[in-house]
Amino acid sequence: MIKRSLQQVAEMVSAKNDITPFAETLITGVSIDSRKIGAGNLFVPFKGEHSDGHKYVEDSIRKGASAALWQKDVPNPPTDLPVLIVEDCLVALQELARKYRKELPIKVVGITGSNGKTTTKDMTTGLLATQYKVQKTEGNYNNHIGLPLTVLGLDEDTEIAVLEMGMSGRGEIEFLTKLACPDAVVITNIGESHLLDLGSREGIAEAKLEILQGLQVGGIAVLHGDEPLLMERIQEYKGNVQVQTFGRSEENDFYPTEIIQMEQGNRFKMNASNQWFELPVLGSHNILNALASMLIARHFSIPFEKMNEGLKEIKLTNMRMELVEGKHGEKIINDAYNASPTSMMAAIDLVSNLQGYDRKILVLGDMLELGPEEEQYHLQIGEGLNKDQIDFLFTYGALGGQIAKGASHKLGKERVFVFSDKTELVQELMRYVNEHTLVLVKASRGMKLEEIVTALQAK
Repeated sequence: MIKRSLQQVAEMVSAKNDITPFAETLITGVSIDSRKIGAGNLFVPFKGEHSDGHKYVEDSIRKGASAALWQKDVPNPPTDLPVLIVEDCLVALQELARKYRKELPIKVVGITGSNGKTTTKDMTTGLLATQYKVQKTEGNYNNHIGLPLTVLGLDEDTEIAVLEMGMSGRGEIEFLTKLACPDAVVITNIGESHLLDLGSREGIAEAKLEILQGLQVGGIAVLHGDEPLLMERIQEYKGNVQVQTFGRSEENDFYPTEIIQMEQGNRFKMNASNQWFELPVLGSHNILNALASMLIARHFSIPFEKMNEGLKEIKLTNMRMELVEGKHGEKIINDAYNASPTSMMAAIDLVSNLQGYDRKILVLGDMLELGPEEEQYHLQIGEGLNKDQIDFLFTYGALGGQIAKGASHKLGKERVFVFSDKTELVQELMRYVNEHTLVLVKASRGMKLEEIVTALQAK
């Protein structure tokens, strides 16, 4: 993490006040939460509509913070404490991260996409870690606050940072990539998430391609080669960017040639190697995420043998194709972190094709941020179910009801259950599960369907 004198930090954030008495104070790390202050931290208070972090500045220093920022328009800054007065605390945090990044002798991999960016981040980190010291974005620290905090948490001897970049609208990825200055970037795919803000898949593609605007000279861009919206628009960058592609078609640089789907993951071969790769992650779509990660690993000179070692040890962030067991012995695929039509269809396809279960149950909730066509997207999910592969459907939420409406024609109304209360859903679901049952739980993050998984596991 960042370790600088307060004088150095003052220069990096363009502080407005004289901090000479505290100039040699050592800053170690940054925190925006006064409840989680670490020794030596720089505390960054934010001024919001309902609360103001400035009232916790003195308490944070008392708890061990070495210093704090103070926004210029907030009255009565303490004069006896190591406080840096700045125009805007958020801008100062971002500028501190930007300048710290430029001082680090580090390579950066930036990852974005509508689906699979966190999984690809985890896989890329695992592969690179077989040969380098690597740090990655933790949790969902992938926005205009989280990414600067991630950068400021990088150790000076870290060799590669793998940074996830999220967005909700235009210009956000551009801001993040210009702060991080990546040497390699990945765009996992273009889905339907953020249609509400961007209006079309074309708009989403253009927003994701903003990641190229911060790419360093000589950098590599790894793209989903089966996505026409990406491949059409990348043409304008040809000559300035080295492009590598992954996908299912043979036109890509990396593509799978054989796939064996297993209960705990996948085995696969790909075009550039004769060996079998072990991927302990469910879903054949995750093989594509692995191929994207492997292209990055190859760029950093990691041989296929080491990549295989890295893939075998992959640990994904929770609630992403996480296979757990319920209290009645049922197997539960916890994929409750997020959902879009593309990722939901991929998860349903996985459940449909997994063997060894007498009963398969889907627990699906609302997919959010899909814009004016949201009801139609949900209806289509239900209409696409196969009555010979899925036994029961349980839905939660108003839009989930549209999935049920579409499915009732395919599965029959007696196999479809609609709920607006999670407790009632779990009570009914319990009647249908045993040790021979597979349950998929999936919805957008805002629906918090992991609560259903927790209830199924509760002893």
